[in-house]
Amino acid sequence: MTLDEAFLREEILKLKNQRRAIILAHNYQRDEVQEIADFVGDSLELSRTASAIDCDVIVFAGVNFMAESASILSPDKTVLLTEIGATCPMADMIHVDSPRWERKSFPGFNNPPPFIYPVEFTLRDIKAQYPGTPVVTYVNTTADVKAESDICCTSANVVKVIESLPDERVICIPDRNLSMWAQRNTKKQVIAWDGFCHVHERVRPADVKKAKAEHPKAILMAHPECRLDVLEMADHVTSTSGMLRFAKASSEKEFIVGTEIGLMYRLKKENPDKVFYPLRKDMICPNMKKTTLKSVLIALKENKYIIKVPEEIRVPAKRSLERMLDVR
Repeated sequence: MTLDEAFLREEILKLKNQRRAIILAHNYQRDEVQEIADFVGDSLELSRTASAIDCDVIVFAGVNFMAESASILSPDKTVLLTEIGATCPMADMIHVDSPRWERKSFPGFNNPPPFIYPVEFTLRDIKAQYPGTPVVTYVNTTADVKAESDICCTSANVVKVIESLPDERVICIPDRNLSMWAQRNTKKQVIAWDGFCHVHERVRPADVKKAKAEHPKAILMAHPECRLDVLEMADHVTSTSGMLRFAKASSEKEFIVGTEIGLMYRLKKENPDKVFYPLRKDMICPNMKKTTLKSVLIALKENKYIIKVPEEIRVPAKRSLERMLDVR
């Protein structure tokens, strides 16, 4: 640790105590940011944890939709996003009304299945196309999209959520890879959106073959945001929290990690007797890496950037999250 980092940590801890704040860091954050956090985990897990803690301020080291989720579940607390420019490109690929993002080409995905809707559409467009069909929304979406949906899901419970609904057809947004993984594991029809996470989307079967050749004793854990042809080659498909649990419980000693490399910090820390290799060394989310220790300090010091979801959006969005939490 440098002198500068030591100073920043000291100032952060001092301000955190003064403001009765807690610091949340997503699994993909920089190592030093995870180290200063009170809680590290996936986005929904962190927001739920924060809602149950007696504090005045929630400092969220993550991306915008994560801070929104914290605001949805903790409306009486001040929620600060450490970097206002930390957005999620996948979440920005779907909008309730007029789309602000569109993609004219499909690199590496030239023949999308017919059930996938292009991003030039809006959520209300697809709901009008399939009236009465429930919308299952990935938590990696903005608050207004959650509010327009019937139920939320995570990468860990998407199949269970779909199976909990009485309908034989569902709309699943916005990640096409997660939707295709769900379709593989349910008999229901999944109508999907053409969104994706650029970090996971870039992985190809050739990368898997290369990693397995370089580390023949390692087993591959892959996130369901990866392409289906990659997931079919994985030894275990699961969320970031699932990877942490699986690695800890497994008798295996070597793992290839098919998700953003920020998770490597916790995997190594919690399993010092095991070895972890990134599936690709460039599986880096630049938005997740925008937050630094200085970002955390400024957020606490200057009370920025405040994320407050309006009640007319917060209430229906919370309903969608609660319906998911009720699924057993």
